[in-house]
Amino acid sequence: MSSHSDLLTAFKEYLLVTKALDTLTISSYLSDLTQLESTTTKTLTQLNTTDILAFLSTFPNKRTLNRKLSSINAFFHFCHKHDFSHEKIKIPMAKLPQSLPKYLSNEEILDGINLIDRSKVAGLRDYALILFLYASGCRVSEALSAQRMDIVDGWLKIRFAKGEKERVVPLAPVATEALERYISALDLSSPYIWLNYRGNPLSRISAFKIVKKYLGVSPHVLRHSFATSLIIGGADLRVVQDLLGHASLETTQIYTHIQKQNLADTVNSFHPLS
Repeated sequence: MSSHSDLLTAFKEYLLVTKALDTLTISSYLSDLTQLESTTTKTLTQLNTTDILAFLSTFPNKRTLNRKLSSINAFFHFCHKHDFSHEKIKIPMAKLPQSLPKYLSNEEILDGINLIDRSKVAGLRDYALILFLYASGCRVSEALSAQRMDIVDGWLKIRFAKGEKERVVPLAPVATEALERYISALDLSSPYIWLNYRGNPLSRISAFKIVKKYLGVSPHVLRHSFATSLIIGGADLRVVQDLLGHASLETTQIYTHIQKQNLADTVNSFHPLS
């Protein structure tokens, strides 16, 4: 590898092709690495653990620190794997206080979307999109990348999943029906499902505005709502892991706290000694 620029280009290609990360994540990784390099006279491959820890110590917020560290660890893993660096650097993430993810109940979601005027295509789209996100547990980027051919007999194939995994999830009939009504009302033949008024794929910002308008939350809260509904209903944690596309069960285990809280609320509401 002849230069620093070539190395970052190779890393970018690795993230895009091998790890299948979205362009926003890749841009964030490269920005973090550029910021790291700007704090030293060394090249990135010359840095050692002490240098990196000195850089990370400038970030008191642990979430910010972990985001930077995720970029750095991914880069040095790539370098070691492809023999661009002899030293194998991997720094453990900072421990964060665990907080319950924000979620909405089924009733709150239905109350919100029932306010949508479905007499126009835009209303049919907004209604179907919110149900689609809630019924599938998709990340918003996965939903917006979905094409018509990805839905077969009530099953959604997520081809643009985060990381290397591809997964298939079932869609609830009510979401499928809303989707069919929206698609049948379209005059456009785009392969993508979610379109703006110009017929172009819907942007993340537009999707955020749609969900915020009717439910007052971000699209990601619908993903948490999907998982929470399943856990409270008694679904196996590993099944939820597969549906969400989590690489590690540890990521999914945060929802067990919701399950415990639900059990505690049930006991407190119905047990005679409570």
